[in-house]
Amino acid sequence: MEVLVFLLILILSVMAHEISHGMMADYLGDPTARLMGRLSLNPIKHVDLMGSIIVPGILILMQTPFLIGWAKPVPINPLNFKDQRYGAAKVSLAGPGANLIIALVFGLIMRVMVWVGAGSAFAVNLFGLFQVIVWINLLLAIFNLVPIPPLDGSHILFAFLPERFEKVKIFMQRYSLIILLFFIMFLFRLIVPVVAFLFRLITGVPF
Repeated sequence: MEVLVFLLILILSVMAHEISHGMMADYLGDPTARLMGRLSLNPIKHVDLMGSIIVPGILILMQTPFLIGWAKPVPINPLNFKDQRYGAAKVSLAGPGANLIIALVFGLIMRVMVWVGAGSAFAVNLFGLFQVIVWINLLLAIFNLVPIPPLDGSHILFAFLPERFEKVKIFMQRYSLIILLFFIMFLFRLIVPVVAFLFRLITGVPF
């Protein structure tokens, strides 16, 4: 049951992440995602069997120290952006931004619940559910801001990277899979303290 709850929260969170990408792209002049029906709240349009269910499900069952998952990327055509210089960065930032907003909203609700001292069994279970929502969304936001292709952080970095570092950009794109796997295997643990700090900052309680 816990695995199903985790997966459901993860699916909805990555869905919000991808829809936000599409909405920002549409705002910037690219209607591709909207015209292809990817701004829908229907999870079926966003769920990736491998990335949204199988991989995270296995990681949860194995109780690994990290959790990753993804939805089908929304189709975007950067050539349609009104802001050609920073459009890609804005679209990339929208995804983690949505996850941070979700974490902030549910985290503040948790603060109120602690303040009023809700102690019924229902309130305790609800509090635990909100904890998972905040944690997963913070984790998604921080992980996606890591500047490694194809994560959102790389598009933000490349938008501000001076032209003299073009070779660095090409190198990172060419070896992105190796770099990303290395990060997940050996450096992912560095994200956990950041997520834990933000979690306590927002909710007022440790995870």
